Amino acid sequence: MNILLRTFALLLALAGAPQAGAGNDIPPDVLARTTTQEVLEILKKDKALQNGNTAKLYQLVEAKILPNFDFNRMTQLALGRYWPRATPQQKQALVTEFRNLLVRTYSSSLTAFTNQTVDFKPLVAPPGATEVTVRTEIRQPGGQPIPIDYAMYKTDFGWKVYDVTIDGVSLVTNYRASFANTIRQSGIDGLIQTLAAQSARAGSAPTPRPGS
Repeated sequence: MNILLRTFALLLALAGAPQAGAGNDIPPDVLARTTTQEVLEILKKDKALQNGNTAKLYQLVEAKILPNFDFNRMTQLALGRYWPRATPQQKQALVTEFRNLLVRTYSSSLTAFTNQTVDFKPLVAPPGATEVTVRTEIRQPGGQPIPIDYAMYKTDFGWKVYDVTIDGVSLVTNYRASFANTIRQSGIDGLIQTLAAQSARAGSAPTPRPGS
């Protein structure tokens, strides 16, 4: 799964899901393409990002990426049947640590982007759909295209990503298996401690925004 996670690191940076507060009437694939282009331009022009400036990497993640993901829903799906068993305090800690783990682990991989391009597939969804799948492919010189699907749903604040499927493997499903194994061995508090330890090993993270 290391390849999957490292690939997601780059894709998290390129996900390009619509920004919070964006017009709800704009198709999610159009918003995704627009934001992706903006992130790519930033990466191409900013030498500090290319050289791995941690502070600027976190700033870019905070400003352009995190608002597009629903970490509450992602964490709930990743916990599966264990989510209702968690106390409100545990749920908040799980969301925070899951979010921090992804940010800390993947921010540095922004610098891995070189000559890859993102190919957006035509959106297939019925009129008025509130949940869609935005399908893309990452094309890289000398390598096979990597299919990426973004599961998104419409909220009062725009479209949000709640799962990413990379080459047929769901991020949420992958974490669900590992989370369940940790909970069976150490309980929910043990999972929280494990996530905190993993993210701490990856370095500092930006302070979570309320509701992220």
